[in-house]
Amino acid sequence: MSLLKTHRDFRLFWIGETINRFGSATSSVALPLVAISLLDATTFEVGLLTAAAWAPWLLIGLPTGAWIDRVRRRPVMLASCVASFLLFAAVPLAATNRLLTIQLLLAIAGLAGAASVLFQTAYTAYLPTLLDQHDHAEGNAKLHGSASAAQIAGMGCGGLLVQFAGAANALLVDAASFLVAGLCLAAIRYRERRTTNPRKAGAIREGIRLVAHDVWLRTLTIFGAASNLALMGYQAIIVVFLVREAGLTAGSVGALVAAASSGGVVGAFIGRHTLRFGTARALLLCELGLPTLALLIPLSGASPWFYLVGAFGVSLGVVGGNVVKTTFLQSYCPADLLGRLTATTAFVNYGTIPLGALLGGTLGQTLGLTPALWITTAGVPLAGLVLIASPIRKVRDLPAHQGSGVPGATADSNRVRTA
Repeated sequence: MSLLKTHRDFRLFWIGETINRFGSATSSVALPLVAISLLDATTFEVGLLTAAAWAPWLLIGLPTGAWIDRVRRRPVMLASCVASFLLFAAVPLAATNRLLTIQLLLAIAGLAGAASVLFQTAYTAYLPTLLDQHDHAEGNAKLHGSASAAQIAGMGCGGLLVQFAGAANALLVDAASFLVAGLCLAAIRYRERRTTNPRKAGAIREGIRLVAHDVWLRTLTIFGAASNLALMGYQAIIVVFLVREAGLTAGSVGALVAAASSGGVVGAFIGRHTLRFGTARALLLCELGLPTLALLIPLSGASPWFYLVGAFGVSLGVVGGNVVKTTFLQSYCPADLLGRLTATTAFVNYGTIPLGALLGGTLGQTLGLTPALWITTAGVPLAGLVLIASPIRKVRDLPAHQGSGVPGATADSNRVRTA
């Protein structure tokens, strides 16, 4: 029977997270448009705005993971929702009083990014405690699928809200979404047990060793870093490109980006139904095969259809791959190390996002938007070569637990367990 019909707490969690993703999708379109339309920001400043939102992963990601393994996760998520609500609600308030500057917008983006670090790290460690292990694949697929659907609707609404209500006022939707997500979290009846994990001076090092000594975790982490560098390189400047080079209105940009993001819904379905095909094979298809369509995106100045097809393929591959990877990590990693694993991999994976945003903004400012898109989108399929150079290409399925898999991986995994 479906979790939707039998699991009240997951249903609340799912609804709250879906609404939250809808709000975040509106701000992903609205925030750069605030900088462009109200503050006349340069291409580099728009890239810097994206970088500021992700930079906290580099600054506090690792200690957050070690901390999350010692505390209850739901109160952390609740506090993060409240902080994010206040931060995004402050933007239209500042704009109304003519206090909004690019410096203030950067500060708000950075603080909201710090709240996101806390929320995402706690979220990844909390979900496996809410569901039985055999429900992880279905739960992840539902969350990723609804997140993709919410992203589609949110991006489309974001563009329309900017066009009809103003760029700053559109951020009120994101603020409200955090409030709703917090209320859904507060209504969950399940209570985590108080953690018995002691505070250890080497907790951060333990998370790093876990990733560095395990061939599967190491491969996925390096791939994620390379992939995010390229993805954010073009995503940081695509709104500027579609407005200034392709000549689209804010509403058209939102609708186009939303339509392209619908690939994520298909990707969530594919990611869930990988058992027959093989999880390792599905990962290669999602992360190497489909992202080659990204090379169509720089042609979008000639026709928006190029962006639609290219970004659809990328979205499909990324979400499908994320479902496979998330389910793998939740079963493969010991539960008491999941927070540290999340923080370590996120530190590397998300740490390249601000670098990619700065790269995209710098290239767009110095070389022009079209050459910058060619360079950054070429990196999307090239990142998949990391998987080809790993044991993933030799197996049908990813291992179910540490110590299983190809012989070379077993030795690495055994070292992790005894470290």
